[in-house]
Amino acid sequence: MTVSKKTAMAFKSYQNQAQVLVKSYLLADPFIPYTSVLGGIFASKVFYDLTQLISTFYFRSYVGLTKIQRIEWNNRGISTVHALFIATMSLYFVFWSDLFSDHHIGGLVTFRSSPLSTFTLGVSVGYFFADLGMICWLYPALGGIEYVVHHSLSGVAVAYAMFTGEGQLYTFMILISELTTPEINMRWYLDTVGLKRSNAYLINGVVIFFAWLVARILLFLYMFYHVYLHYHQVMQMHTIGFLLVFVVPSALATMNLMWFGKIIKGLRKTLAKRQ
Repeated sequence: MTVSKKTAMAFKSYQNQAQVLVKSYLLADPFIPYTSVLGGIFASKVFYDLTQLISTFYFRSYVGLTKIQRIEWNNRGISTVHALFIATMSLYFVFWSDLFSDHHIGGLVTFRSSPLSTFTLGVSVGYFFADLGMICWLYPALGGIEYVVHHSLSGVAVAYAMFTGEGQLYTFMILISELTTPEINMRWYLDTVGLKRSNAYLINGVVIFFAWLVARILLFLYMFYHVYLHYHQVMQMHTIGFLLVFVVPSALATMNLMWFGKIIKGLRKTLAKRQ
């Protein structure tokens, strides 16, 4: 009985020390940007391995894929998990949290941030860095120059908002567009396993069309309208932040329109074959 008490006391002591370490260092405000980025990179590695493990046991088609196809399969698993995480958190901060509300008394909306918002952006930065590294390492197998540009712009903009606390609201608005990523990945999976002529592939194309229209076209228009309404606050941002609010969303919006044209073309082609 005495031994068990000592063991319990020792365990409690280690637990308290761990809590102090986490609160004082890992999740302390000055360290959040760095720990969250490292956490995002680590999570990317974990979900890459999990995707590989689960796919090996539960998807027969996975074993028959080429090496580069298996790498892309695993990589898209990370992409899907990140998209679900960051889109959910972005929707929360933009539409449900009081942090960026006009009724919230907390200074200019362009300079508002919180430990949770900064941590969330840091995880996303870690993912973008990890994914960009994979794309560059295996270039152009995992994506062409448009993917490099997209991830570079996104990574820089998100990192700036994370480190400075500027423009986090607009960063989250843009990151809601990640809602389209799981559908895009699912389309690749269906194509890779030979289900391009299936009903699931057709339904997926229709879902992508509407998701892209809402999350990457209409939402961007809403963001620019919000910037217009709060332009006097945007003007008070530092020069780099001010440019990022306009340059990065404009560049991404242009790319989104180009991709949307390809989506419409592909959907029309698929529907024509069905008739």
